[in-house]
Amino acid sequence: MVKPLYRFGCAFAALLSFAVQAQEPYTCNAPRFAKIGWADLESTTALAKNVLAGLGYKPTDTTLSIPLAWAGLKRKDIDIYLGDWVPSQDSNARPYLESKSVTRLPTPNLTGAKFTLAVPDYAYEAGLRNFDDIAKFKDKLGGRIYGIEPGDDANVSIQRMIQANEHHLGDFKLVESSEAGMLVTLDRAVARKEWIVFLGWEPHPMNLNYKIQYLSGGDHQFGPNYGAAEVYTVVANGYQERCPNVAKLLANLKFTPVIEDTVMARIVKKEDPMIVAKDWLKDHPEALTQWLAGVTTFDGKPGLPAVQTYLGH
Repeated sequence: MVKPLYRFGCAFAALLSFAVQAQEPYTCNAPRFAKIGWADLESTTALAKNVLAGLGYKPTDTTLSIPLAWAGLKRKDIDIYLGDWVPSQDSNARPYLESKSVTRLPTPNLTGAKFTLAVPDYAYEAGLRNFDDIAKFKDKLGGRIYGIEPGDDANVSIQRMIQANEHHLGDFKLVESSEAGMLVTLDRAVARKEWIVFLGWEPHPMNLNYKIQYLSGGDHQFGPNYGAAEVYTVVANGYQERCPNVAKLLANLKFTPVIEDTVMARIVKKEDPMIVAKDWLKDHPEALTQWLAGVTTFDGKPGLPAVQTYLGH
């Protein structure tokens, strides 16, 4: 016969074991991501959400403008933002970083990116190669520069450039749109061999789908080396301490232009980002070894086997 005291000791040990395994509070179970409507951020967010789902979390996301994403992080309505492009988002980021009202992780999740004005190759070959060349071809360009969504730092930089008549662009007009809307305009222009100046960046399938060239001379607006950029992860203050397991995963997440180009290529065709990202993870199990180093499931079990099971490996 098992003594009551022994049964109590076993039960207490089991509870203690569970307490040790359950590393995070229940409030960490649903990490909240901010998205901006960009294909690259759709890709990285979907990759992260799939891994978290495999770990037993229930991540969510909300599509916001850049200013609202930063404000949401400050208010702690948002936990995670994977799309802090540096330096192109500096004007939006600076007040929050200087006031220490959000936390930027110390190492980028993506290097080798760039973000500046671009043109189709036929315009480049005809002489539009530098920011100073844009005004020379005002008639061919219809006096327009095509940007992305209102509130984006790149749009702000272009508008300031126009207002200050930098590069003699004072008579030009900024056309603001969504990423998708801008790409529709680019696609139409390329099909007709029309001239267009637009915001281009890498990684993005536009670099695979169209023959485009980036313009030099925009160091003041977009930074040197054709707007060379790094992308950082930003979290709400206190999130790393409150949810250390998710924070460990976020610190481990490192993407490449090739990864993002591959995932984005299907997303821009209107495929479900979660399905596309899950397929990529199935085909590239080597990424999980790095991303899941030191990461457990929500209830404290080994992370890698759980995600492999989730992916059907």
